[in-house]
Amino acid sequence: MRVRCVQGAAAGLVAALFAGHAWAADPGLGDLPDWTEEAPVISRLIEDGHAAQIARDPLRAAARFCAAARFGSAEAQYRLGRLFVERKDLEGRLQGRTMLAMAAQFGHEKARLLLRDEPSPDRLPDCLLTGQAPAFEVDPLVEPAVPAEVVERYMLALPRDKRLHAQLIQRLAPRFDVDYRLALAIARAESNLDPGAVSPKNAQGLMQLIPDTAARFGVRNPFDPEQNVRGGLAYLRWLLNRFNGSVALASAAYNAGEGAVDRHGGVPPFAETREYVQRILHFYRSPVHARPGAL
Repeated sequence: MRVRCVQGAAAGLVAALFAGHAWAADPGLGDLPDWTEEAPVISRLIEDGHAAQIARDPLRAAARFCAAARFGSAEAQYRLGRLFVERKDLEGRLQGRTMLAMAAQFGHEKARLLLRDEPSPDRLPDCLLTGQAPAFEVDPLVEPAVPAEVVERYMLALPRDKRLHAQLIQRLAPRFDVDYRLALAIARAESNLDPGAVSPKNAQGLMQLIPDTAARFGVRNPFDPEQNVRGGLAYLRWLLNRFNGSVALASAAYNAGEGAVDRHGGVPPFAETREYVQRILHFYRSPVHARPGAL
């Protein structure tokens, strides 16, 4: 399989980098660095790509990650792979798995866990071979979240007490830079909007906060709806920051804990958590969190 030769191919591409090919499409990166400055440049490219992801600019993120991946950075290969495997088009997903395989061969543990020893395709992205910016449509990459009017109809159909709790979430969510539609999906899956709910694991209230999480985010009375919602929104905002806006990973961490997501390199293989994530995605309909300012 050609992927097994990719490490050598990637190393060979470094020579092309220093001929200037990979930088031609991105003059904003400045002059070509010498070999001793390679690590800082890679770090800056990855940081720029991460910032672009947060800004929901996947083309710019892919261009930065691909430039760093051409230096042989396993972290950049992993991030590019993660970006590509979320695309709708099959070719993009195959290229994403190829990048994850490269990262895994360079020793990236999260990439290895994501692949789970499954066969990997041999589809290098063109940007890795040519140094040109990735060329794909932005629209297929991310589905829009469920339209606000659909959520409004859902809220109006609720019993009065639950509708008041949903409206509380709608009012407070923007203060935490959280799309209220995602927060509502979480509360719906967690407690069905019941402020008195208690789980077998002692998760409590509307957003089902366990005592440690409640204390962590300053919730003194988890059965007070506003305190509970504020704590749940603060935790959800923290998870979205940690997992780069990924709805699947943030919701999986909300259900199973961020440590479980880290250990498994993605959504943990727990039936409860996988079903939970599917419920969130089915309601919210987007794999990436929509910034409130974009509503």
